[in-house]
Amino acid sequence: MNEHSLPPIKEFAFLPDFADHLVELEELAEHEDWEYRYTKSDFPRPILYAYIIHTFNRIEEEGKIAFAADDLAACFNTGLVTEQQEPIFALFDENKIPERQPWYFQGFVRKGDVRMTRFSELPEMANYIECAEDFVFNPAMELRRNAEHLIAENRERFPDDFANYGSFQLQNLLSGAFENAVQRVCRNYRIAVPQYHRGRVQLLLPLCLRHPCEPDLAAVIERMDEYYRVATCLTLDQAYSNARLLGRVDEIWLR
Repeated sequence: MNEHSLPPIKEFAFLPDFADHLVELEELAEHEDWEYRYTKSDFPRPILYAYIIHTFNRIEEEGKIAFAADDLAACFNTGLVTEQQEPIFALFDENKIPERQPWYFQGFVRKGDVRMTRFSELPEMANYIECAEDFVFNPAMELRRNAEHLIAENRERFPDDFANYGSFQLQNLLSGAFENAVQRVCRNYRIAVPQYHRGRVQLLLPLCLRHPCEPDLAAVIERMDEYYRVATCLTLDQAYSNARLLGRVDEIWLR
């Protein structure tokens, strides 16, 4: 997607008062913290916003948008549920404004809402599992990292404590942080948390630069044919938001 183009959901539908609808969704869904912990955001519930935007991307790829028999309504499964475990859907009506998006967002509704009776079949949630091996780190495979590249491309993602560190100092810190991360994931495979980005599953590893069990960054690694490649590093808020797309994140280091 071009950086200047609209997200697919905004091309699909007009989203009036979307921030207010996210408030309603947060109240409707089972309790979860959708705010950043370490980073300032220009709008509330940034993790929930990103979740809906990127969930729709996958839903559209899989063709899991359902349409009413009269073609005047559409919906998709958000993958979220109420406290009673009832699925929640995003509901759209036909957009009657000419030359605009074909659909008009109505809100988030429970499966049992009377408005959902317009659909003879309800769509399934997005699926990201194509190869189970992608979700588990294999310690037998080589991890190739380019610390110099990570620093040059992502210096602004490092905590402020390291603002005056030289590249050589940071490279040494990263070297130790990667060793620590690999040792941790060897002891507990759940330390490597999967995320979905641009059509593929990657893994997130904690990088502890100041304290042995307090991550400062998350390394993004992707599986190649015979080894893992370190693609980039993310802030903890970025990493959590990406990981949340696949499901609720129980691994405490991301929060």
